[in-house]
Amino acid sequence: MNYIQYNFTVTPPEPGSDILISVIAEMGFDSFESNENGFVAYIPEDLNSGIDLSELKFEDFSYSFSTQKTPQVNWNEEWEKNFSPVIVNDDCIIRAPFHHLSQGDAFGNKTHKYDIVIMPKMSFGTGHHDTTWLMCRNLLDLDVKNKTLFDMGTGTGVLAILAKKLGAATIVGNDIDDWSVENALENCAANDCKDIKIFKGDGDLLASKSCYDIILANINKNVLKSYIPQLSNALKPTGILFISGFFKTDCEELINLASMHYLHLNKQEVKNDWAMISFTKAS
Repeated sequence: MNYIQYNFTVTPPEPGSDILISVIAEMGFDSFESNENGFVAYIPEDLNSGIDLSELKFEDFSYSFSTQKTPQVNWNEEWEKNFSPVIVNDDCIIRAPFHHLSQGDAFGNKTHKYDIVIMPKMSFGTGHHDTTWLMCRNLLDLDVKNKTLFDMGTGTGVLAILAKKLGAATIVGNDIDDWSVENALENCAANDCKDIKIFKGDGDLLASKSCYDIILANINKNVLKSYIPQLSNALKPTGILFISGFFKTDCEELINLASMHYLHLNKQEVKNDWAMISFTKAS
């Protein structure tokens, strides 16, 4: 079977590439390769005739693309060549099932306290993206033992899994995409975290008041802005909110909005222009 290769240039590449991938994945594209300018997507030639991207418009980024025909390749083999483990704070390693801890100095000669195995398929959250890394790093510094936690937009489930390994008692995650929910459940099972509950849905799952000690939300800025009231409402007094998925230039706007909903700034942290902010809800 031949494939049609789409070469996407996305400006800015992140989070635009992640958003665009999540949209076109519903059209029949089944493989993606990220690069510094955007990504490459592949679709079987027989499904390409019905593809029309001319109506896709986004406020936060722009994109262009070119196409070419390409023969079928072993996508899993290609993906494995380019997927490397991620180490956070020397305590936590995020790796794929095919990474064996005896493979070498890059990650095999040290015992990591938290070993997380993730097969991301098409879901966001391998630890490679700066926002996921920031969330993991700050979660490692937080006392989550015996706490209730909600992971909004869970993706691969990596943050929920780390929270479970850190001792959280009750964990609920959600995502709007069927394939992310399925992938998160698979990864939870692979990490012996089957009691994590994953649901399909948006932030409206947070309707219950004052349920959670901790809420994690690694999503894009516009979604965060629309759900700040629900996020605050769902937190217990003195509860902790971590948000990421935006640039450092967005911090002031989000901090000001959060302050209108009883969320007081704890800290903000930046990695390669991406930002993470933590808040405490007023008692």
